[in-house]
Amino acid sequence: MYNLLKGKRGIIFGALDKKSMAWRIAERAVEEGARVTLSNTAMAIRFGNVKELAEELGTQVIPADATNIEDLENVYTQSMELLGGKIDFVLHSIGMSMNIRKNKPYTEVGYDFYMKTLDISAVSFHKIIQAAHNLDAMNEWGSFVAITYIAAQRTFDKYNDMADAKALLESIARSWGYYYGKEKKVRVNTVSQSPTPTTAGQGIEGFNVFFEYAEKMSPLGNADSNELADYVVTLFSDLTRKVTMQNLFHDGGFSSMGMSEELMKQFLKK
Repeated sequence: MYNLLKGKRGIIFGALDKKSMAWRIAERAVEEGARVTLSNTAMAIRFGNVKELAEELGTQVIPADATNIEDLENVYTQSMELLGGKIDFVLHSIGMSMNIRKNKPYTEVGYDFYMKTLDISAVSFHKIIQAAHNLDAMNEWGSFVAITYIAAQRTFDKYNDMADAKALLESIARSWGYYYGKEKKVRVNTVSQSPTPTTAGQGIEGFNVFFEYAEKMSPLGNADSNELADYVVTLFSDLTRKVTMQNLFHDGGFSSMGMSEELMKQFLKK
């Protein structure tokens, strides 16, 4: 380990089980010297395994609805008390679409579900940052990171309204990155990750096709959760103090590819 986060304090939103990207990021942050708190909804805490992670890391889980400002302000207040000071980094790894769960195609989405997708998967990031801003809870040169996907820029069949949510998520990062950067030198970025076999990701119809396609297209192959955790830790650290308002692709080169030899051979065989 490199002690990249020695003495830093962080909050991890969205860890559910060992397949969660947030789970591994929390572990890596602690391995690099940070102290963290965890937050998720009361239901996720009840039915997931996040208490196991809290025990492993010697910390606490603070229940919160990430769409509720009062809940979020409570997360910051409790975290600052537990960790002994202002926060240095925050992870947003939250996403949910009832339209996907109910198998509603994009052309027939339910708009109540659609608004809930945007609120939970994107607007929650705005609220997480705004709650910190309200309380002046972040140290200077602090860092917010949210996990996104390339469907924000390119259309993928079956990704549905989550693509719209990811586009909004990335826009929120740019806007808050400007305002918070000017005021407190706080950084805000998104990381566009390869398809990763999380519990939520595997709920998307055709996920295995997404995964295999990206694996064959990317010169370095798909990035896994361990590699994502390594990358996100650098964005929490002081090594990336001047990186902000960016959507950073962590996808083995997929985002720059047009056609790979492996896929060409596969199509030629057919």
